[in-house]
Amino acid sequence: MAERDDRATQPQSAVMLELHRLDFGSAVALVGHPIHVMMVHFPIAFVIATLGVDVFYWWSGDAFWARVGLWSTGMAFWSGVAASIVGTGELLLVRGIRLLEASWSHAVAAMTLVAVAGANWGLRLVDPASILPHGLALSALASVMVGFAGWHGGKLVFDHGVGILISPKK
Repeated sequence: MAERDDRATQPQSAVMLELHRLDFGSAVALVGHPIHVMMVHFPIAFVIATLGVDVFYWWSGDAFWARVGLWSTGMAFWSGVAASIVGTGELLLVRGIRLLEASWSHAVAAMTLVAVAGANWGLRLVDPASILPHGLALSALASVMVGFAGWHGGKLVFDHGVGILISPKK
């Protein structure tokens, strides 16, 4: 009977074995929930929205869409900076996360994304007339970078179990 209970408490999957071997928990969390995971949705949404807004501006030529693009790309940049600060804290504070190649790929892609969003925002602040074609191209590049950074972020969660809570209950 004791042998059966020991097997029941042992992790069965490779991900669970890895979670028990290394620490992949969140060091920057609110009531156990990783703050980086809660924050990344905002820059993602604003980057994709900026691409849509740029397409509407290209289609209509209405200055309203240029103003919306300025705000959305500014929010993409600043919310990306905030999410990057928290993500960098996780990367530096949790040894298990630092050991994963996907962590570094995600970090490089995310920093590149923030840089592209910053360049896009700066372009709109300095020269609104250059939204077409330069702002649209930067918006498209940022959207591609969202996909790349998101892919590696998803690998961290789904393949390596980074930031998940392991419940003692079955």
